[in-house]
Amino acid sequence: MDNKIHDMTTGSPVKLIIRFMIPMFLGNVFQQFYNIADSIVAGQFIGVTALAAIGSTGSLMFFVTGWLNGLSSGFAILVSQWFGAKQYDRMRHYVAMSIYLAAAFAILMTVGLLIANEPILRLMNYSDDIMPDVKLYMGIIYAGLIVTAAYNSLAAFLRALGDSKSPLYFLVISAAINVVLDIAFIVVFGMGVEGCAYATVIAQGISALLCFIYILKRFPILHLKREDFKISFESFRRLLALGIPMGLQFSITAIGTIIVQGAVNIYGEIYMAGFSAAGKLQNLIATVFTAFGATIATYVGQNRGAGRLDRVKQGVRCTQIMILIWSVVLMVVMYFGGKYMTWLFISPSETEVVNASVTYFHTVFWCYPFLGSIFLYRNTLQGMGYGLVPMLGGIFELVARSTIVMIVAGHTSFAGVCLSDPAAWIAALIPLVPYYFYKMHKFHSGSVIADGRS
Repeated sequence: MDNKIHDMTTGSPVKLIIRFMIPMFLGNVFQQFYNIADSIVAGQFIGVTALAAIGSTGSLMFFVTGWLNGLSSGFAILVSQWFGAKQYDRMRHYVAMSIYLAAAFAILMTVGLLIANEPILRLMNYSDDIMPDVKLYMGIIYAGLIVTAAYNSLAAFLRALGDSKSPLYFLVISAAINVVLDIAFIVVFGMGVEGCAYATVIAQGISALLCFIYILKRFPILHLKREDFKISFESFRRLLALGIPMGLQFSITAIGTIIVQGAVNIYGEIYMAGFSAAGKLQNLIATVFTAFGATIATYVGQNRGAGRLDRVKQGVRCTQIMILIWSVVLMVVMYFGGKYMTWLFISPSETEVVNASVTYFHTVFWCYPFLGSIFLYRNTLQGMGYGLVPMLGGIFELVARSTIVMIVAGHTSFAGVCLSDPAAWIAALIPLVPYYFYKMHKFHSGSVIADGRS
């Protein structure tokens, strides 16, 4: 077996989770760096309007890439479970079927989103002044979704086998290329927001290509044969049964953030830019939660496949403690230091924009433990093969966020809209936590067998 592959069914859960999580965290940072780099370059070299245009697309980017990421992560659960069960032929078959599905979804999304681009932006209350830039930026991003899907799928296969480091290395390289291209296209060649979009797509394409070459050279266990690609509609069904709920869960969350963004847009470009900067910073520092979630999904998937439910419980308990510790750190850092961190995106002289970011941080900081716990319990259930309840958590999140927005948008201050995030994070846990303990109790009592693998 290749030395890059890590079997997570034996050894200390804490050491395994930390060792896997750190590259995942760094990888998530660099993956977010695409849009962050675009925002920094646009904000510093083009102006507040460009920052508002690109930065405010974060919710749309999350909607689109989140769906693809959720799909690929869901597909990879079956890969990790069959890897944990040591049935590698079956594992490769699901890899091949996942490739079919990922390509099909990417093509359909590209066509559909290009057609619906402007109507979606109109629904988000973009003004005529900013609409052309946002439409152009997102159109280029949509056209490049096939490379986004390719990277997400290839990286998910590697992580399913316990390799979280290699995708990180490729993201570091492509993130550096993205920054260079951003500066070249905007500063040197005088392009507008379209330069940022082209830089993002090119950099993502490079990361996907590097990932593919690496698998060919270093992962013979993932080398597919003709028979692996024999179409099985039953396999499609099983993959979609996990992938669609995970994709919907990401998309439902993204729809909620789009609704909030639409509400923020009512308050004008100053608040759009401040909310954008705050959101990007929060997403960046919360990538530890995302990394813990992706790690526990692989850990649980492999141990579920191996029938080691005792290790599942132990891993979840240890991860919960680590998430709570990181949450306390975040609460202190963002409450007292959020103001200075926004200077990365905008000049300190833009005091109104900075103050809008500070208002957001002071409104939501206390709720980070709930945010971190969402990733833990949602990904644990998904790793065990249960996709519907995590999606239900997303619905709870959407309802809570939408309710707050409908009550306060345009009727209260900007801080009222910011309260939609804490409400959503708490609501999302309502179905997740009880269902996890219910399932673990049934496993412990022997009334449920390890039936999640298909």
